[in-house]
Order: sequence, then C-alpha cells, then structure tokens
Amino acid sequence: MVGTPVLFIAIPLLAAFLIPLLGFVWKESVRILPGLVLLYLLYLAVNLMGQVAHSGTIVEVIAGWAPPWGINLVFSPLTGLLTTLMILMGFIIWIYSYRFKNIDFREAVKYFILLLMMITGSVGIVLTGDIFNQFVFIEITSISAYALTAFYKGRDSAEASFKYLIIGSLSSMFLLLAIVLIYSQLGTLNMADIADKAHLMKPGFKILALIFFITGLGIEAEIFPLNGWTPDAYAQAPGPVGAAFSGIVVKAGVYAMIRVIFTLFDVSGTHQFLIIIGMITLIIAEMAAVKQDRLKRMLAYSSIGQMGLVIVAFGIGTEEGVFAALFLMLNHAIIKSLLFLSGSYLVYNSTEKYIHETDGLAKHLPITSFLFALGAIAIVGMPPFAGFWSKWSILSAAAHSNMILVIVLILSVSIIELVYYFRVVNRIYFFPKQKEVEPKRPTINALIAMSILGILILVIGFYPDSVTGYLHSASQSLLEKGKYIQDVLSTGQLFIQ
Repeated sequence: MVGTPVLFIAIPLLAAFLIPLLGFVWKESVRILPGLVLLYLLYLAVNLMGQVAHSGTIVEVIAGWAPPWGINLVFSPLTGLLTTLMILMGFIIWIYSYRFKNIDFREAVKYFILLLMMITGSVGIVLTGDIFNQFVFIEITSISAYALTAFYKGRDSAEASFKYLIIGSLSSMFLLLAIVLIYSQLGTLNMADIADKAHLMKPGFKILALIFFITGLGIEAEIFPLNGWTPDAYAQAPGPVGAAFSGIVVKAGVYAMIRVIFTLFDVSGTHQFLIIIGMITLIIAEMAAVKQDRLKRMLAYSSIGQMGLVIVAFGIGTEEGVFAALFLMLNHAIIKSLLFLSGSYLVYNSTEKYIHETDGLAKHLPITSFLFALGAIAIVGMPPFAGFWSKWSILSAAAHSNMILVIVLILSVSIIELVYYFRVVNRIYFFPKQKEVEPKRPTINALIAMSILGILILVIGFYPDSVTGYLHSASQSLLEKGKYIQDVLSTGQLFIQ
C-alpha cells in the first residue's frame, strides 16, 4: 500500500504551513512546493484507485475513533474518481499559474497558500464520512475562494468577494441548521450511520433537514436561484482561479448535495425536484449567457447552465442517468477549465474583458485561439469531442426514462449555447483585430497546461472507453446505498474487535 486517504488532507495542510517559511530560505520554493505536493497526491490517488478497483472501498479511521463515533475518510470508486479529477485539475492549474502574472513574493505566498487550501478543502468535502467535517471543509474551501476572488486589489473584485462572502454565509447557516437538526434527532454525524437510522426521523424533520441541506449546498453547486455570487466571482477572480472554481470547487458542492440526496435521505419526489430545478437553472443560465458582452461572465453563466444539466441527469435517478451526470462533471471540469485558461490570455490586457476585444486574435495568438475554439466546440457537444459523449449519455438516459420534454428542452438550450460560443470563435478568427488591443503571448507553462487539457478532450472524445469503466464503477458506488453503509460501519465493528 503506497499511502492512505488521510495524506490528501495532511500533506497539503503541512505544505501550506511551510510555504512562507521555506520562502524565506529560497523564494522560488513558494511556487515549486505546491506543484510537488499536487504531483505526489496525484500519484497517490491513481494508486489508490487501482487498489479500490481490486480490493473495494478504503475506509480510513482517524485517531483511533472508529465509525460512527469518530472521523473517517471514505475512498470509494466515486470519491476516488472525484478526488483524482480534482487533484489533476489542481496540478494543471498550478502549471498554468506558475508565471501567469508578475506578482511579488508576498502575493505569490498568499496566492499559492490559498490555492492549495482551496483544493484541499474540496478534496476533503468529497472524502469525509461525516457531515460536520464536511461543513468544516466547505468553510476552508469557501474562505480560500473569497480571498482568491479579491486577489486583484480593486473595487470590483472586492465587491464580488463580499457578495460571495454574504451568500456563502447563508450557505453556512443553512448547513449548520441541518446538522443540528439531524444530530438532535439521531445523535450521530456519521453519514453511513445517518443513512442507516434515517427511518427513525419524523418525516417533517427529515424533509426540513433536506431542505436546509439543498439550500446550503445549492449555493456551492451554483443552482438557481442560489447562484447570485457566481458571475461576479468568476469575472473578477484571476483566470486560473476561475478554472479552479469550475473544475474543482463546484464539483465538490455538487457531490455534497448528491450524497445527501442519494445516501442520507430517501424522500419521495426529490429526484423530480432535481429535474425541475436543474432545467430552470439550465434555461435561465443559457439565456443569460447569450446576452453577455464580457467573456468571463459569458463563461460563468455557461458553467451555471452546465451544472443545471448535471443536476437534471442526477434527477433521472437511474444508473444510466448517474453515469451521464458524472461523465458531464468530468468533461465540464476539463473543457471549462480550458476555456477559462485560454480565454484569460485572449483578454489578458483588458480590464473589462469584453468579447469584442478578442477580434482577430487568431493571427497573433494562434495556439491559444485554437485551444479556445477546441473547448468551445467540445462544450456544445459537437462530435467527436469529449463533450459530445456526455451530452449523448444524458439524452439517452432521458430517452430510456421516457422524458421527452427534458430531451426537447436540452436540445433547444443547446442551440442557444451553440450560438454564443460560435459568436466568440467567429470574432477571434474572422474579425479584424482592434488596434488598441495588445495581445499577450502565453508563457511556456501556460501553453503546457492548456495543451494537456486539449489532449484530454481529444483522447476522451476519440476513446471514451478510456474513462467509461471508472464512471460506471463510480455511478454504481453512489447508487449502492446499503453497501456504503456496510463498508463504513463494518469498519467500525472490525476496529473495535
């Protein structure tokens, strides 16, 4: 065994503490250490994924207190897949961030500590086995995200961060209310134990707790009407941070909400609610995206729409629907991150980030423009790129469940998505360059990071079987509620014996 899940939390927390100390010895270590940590964690995640595939779910007992009393981490096919994805995206974003802006030593210290903490918090949300520690990891992630949103000192970024903070505080309040309500009823915080005892809760309290959870986690998952923070935060945060929001943070929020719905409670009508709220989120976000004249805000609304589509797929409730949702989460993390990273260089020297400022940049930034176009084609679901297969999977799952209206709405909204992405690509390639716009050539490390994402889009597009096996295992893991309960609680029994 090469390691345990606790290393995903312990090592980056230790590294975050050491970054400023080592920086006084060698300043470049501030930038290098996070990359070394994420590379090791990626190696660890891949190895543990292989172990889980052969030996089953790993349940890590912390400090000798066995489930359901103590803290435990659960590395299953589902949590392992999401952990690996988050760390991979974190490593790619680190490569891109290495020399993205010429910031001084103190700013570099703050940036890389906060980035590492945000990734660690997101991974913790996925791995933890109890709801209170999930709340703690959500707070770690959120506080880091607030600070990174305001990283560029200016009125607009401070305002966006403050808005994010206020709405995030509401999320914290609702989550704490849900946790207090559950503990008062069941006397436990362990997810498996809650799922095992959920039938003992009075229906009214169970529904109320579920409402609190969906409200609190819906803010983190960008679900309408709880996503008011998203456009401003994405627009004002540094480009790589926007990629981290869409590729890492939001995925953790979606996971937390889905874990509550699929594992903790079995409330009638919840899946239908997911479909309705997911479709509303998708339609409103895509209609807002097509009206945007600023690139980052357009990408932000597009991200909200994609998360709405993910929620719709989960709402279908079948294994095929869960598979499609996870496939879209995977593709969205890769494709939308590429769009944010490449888009950041297309509007690098602009303060307002207007779409028309990308006119004619294909001749001056050919690789960056090509990668943005690749991401645009992939995100709208054009074959044979990665986004096509996830969208096809959702339509197939809806068709097999006879959800004709859902299919019609998804296809209709996809036309809107096609319009606003191709509008940008058209301006990049076929409009004359504006004289006042001074393009910024990407650094070598930025090109490497964007190229990795572009290659992943092509590999998954041409060889979808390279990931479908892991996705099927992950979808089965989420749906096997009884097995999750047994894996966690039996670990506690064995530990006591």
